[in-house]
Amino acid sequence: MTMPYYASAEQIMRDRSELARKGIGRGRSVVVLTYADGVLFVAENPSTALHKVSELYDRLGFAAVGKYNEFENLRKAGIVHADTRGYAYDRRDVTGRTLANAYAQTLGTIFTDQLKPYEVEICVAEVGYPDDPKPPQLYRITYDGSIGDEREFIVMGGTTEPIATALKSSYKPGLSLEAGIAVAVAALQAGVPEGADKEKKPIGVAALEVAVLDQARPRRAFRRITGSALEALLGGVAAPEPAEPEKAEPAPDKADTTDAGPADPT
Repeated sequence: MTMPYYASAEQIMRDRSELARKGIGRGRSVVVLTYADGVLFVAENPSTALHKVSELYDRLGFAAVGKYNEFENLRKAGIVHADTRGYAYDRRDVTGRTLANAYAQTLGTIFTDQLKPYEVEICVAEVGYPDDPKPPQLYRITYDGSIGDEREFIVMGGTTEPIATALKSSYKPGLSLEAGIAVAVAALQAGVPEGADKEKKPIGVAALEVAVLDQARPRRAFRRITGSALEALLGGVAAPEPAEPEKAEPAPDKADTTDAGPADPT
């Protein structure tokens, strides 16, 4: 008689955790940090159609790494949850903690009950209203439903240690938007593997996805920063050269009255 395959619950959970971590580790990194006017999202993402950063609700933002189809399903479910709660109660009753708890319960249930866990790690960020300012909130939710809150920054993705180390040495509370983007991009650059020539390939504007939750905006705080606006913040646009002074035109010659005679008076 063939003995049935047996694995302890501890071994099953360990295998699921390893599977999820490997899937997350293959994703490109995302940095979420607080700055003077709200929350800044900077992701290494060369795609212009598949977003890793998006809006959830009026004052809520979403960032994720891992399998796109899985965190996209979570994003859509979060929007439906927020819309339903905002319609049933009040729009200000939709908070980051509510969404983070809902995500934690969903991911925890999937990790425990399903054969395969979600290979995702997500962040829910929240800013206050202009008439009710409060410190931004950052919530990290992992593949097994674990939840934690941060005050300054969150790093997610495959290469987190060098990025987090770079942020610890360069990040300061109250950074301007321009300084915050520079710090985040420099930290992401620290996580880029070295090439054959031992030089790290710089991350260009085309490979970045940048957005903010701007607390000063009256209702919808989420705003993407793309194209020339992002280039200007990164210092990629050269300052226009000062215009050369126009050369003075030579004075007109005096009228030749030899043949035509004097000009008629006006």
